[in-house]
Amino acid sequence: MLNRREILIIEDNPADVRLMQEALRGMEPPVHVHLVGDGDEAMRFLRRQGSYANVPMPSLIFLDFNLPKSNSREVLWEIKLDPQLRIIPVAVLTTSSSDKDVRDAYQLYANCYLNKAGDLDGFFRIIRSAAHFWLDIASLAPDLTSHSRE
Repeated sequence: MLNRREILIIEDNPADVRLMQEALRGMEPPVHVHLVGDGDEAMRFLRRQGSYANVPMPSLIFLDFNLPKSNSREVLWEIKLDPQLRIIPVAVLTTSSSDKDVRDAYQLYANCYLNKAGDLDGFFRIIRSAAHFWLDIASLAPDLTSHSRE
């Protein structure tokens, strides 16, 4: 069985998206990155609705915790409530180090809470380390390493 390394980035900031893509570009084996800009689009992607009918399930989700058009907390809650989606690791990515935000993320079953580093090297290190951990070190549910979601 081919192990597809799919990452979904839910991020509205084009600069952060470009940085994340660059950070993930050099990973070996390579990863395939999917991008959505808001929570509604993310849920259509994850539920394979409309133009997303044939997309692969991601093995990891990076979720910006401060999406302006939709509530990131609601998106995280919807993912973790859905029995078919809850097995996907969700890495919350934010500039906030507020105790309340950290607590909120974990109470909504985020798999990890990552602070966006202020410097480029730090940002790259965080993204690469999280992706490496979830894709190469942690054992993922078998459903996440197959091509299709039944």
